[in-house]
Amino acid sequence: MPKNKFENAVFTALMALLMVYGMICYNIALNLGAMTNEVFVVALGELKIMWPVAFVLELFVVGRIAPVLAFSFMRPSDRTQFITYAISFCICSLMCPLMSLIATFLFKQPSLATFAQTWAMNLPAAFLWQFVVCGPVVRLAFRLAFRRVEAPQEEPTADVQAAASKA
Repeated sequence: MPKNKFENAVFTALMALLMVYGMICYNIALNLGAMTNEVFVVALGELKIMWPVAFVLELFVVGRIAPVLAFSFMRPSDRTQFITYAISFCICSLMCPLMSLIATFLFKQPSLATFAQTWAMNLPAAFLWQFVVCGPVVRLAFRLAFRRVEAPQEEPTADVQAAASKA
């Protein structure tokens, strides 16, 4: 996972891109009543608007709140994988209503009912998309792009081996 600000920005950009594009495709397909090849092209137009919004929200707001929320029910000693899932859950729980609200104002007739319906329709899809597709794909891509070089294990010298055998 990201170890510095640059890596965090790259990870966030990739995750936001894949999440936003998938959710835009989902919403367009809902509006059209079917998933067609045209959906993928039309989604690119909205992506230009929604991706930067999601990137900024996640990097500067939600990305800072989500770990605090996650560690309210997780412990640092818990398995790293579960901590990652908890943080992803919190990010998704915060980003979905925010992005649904923004999309309601930008692309629909804004009203409380429209926002509530958009949020309700998006939340299950966002969780599924995050945990089944985006999370695993982006984490794999990130691990491949930012391979960590582990320190080589040194063979014990003869002096160390002799001291160990005397002990």
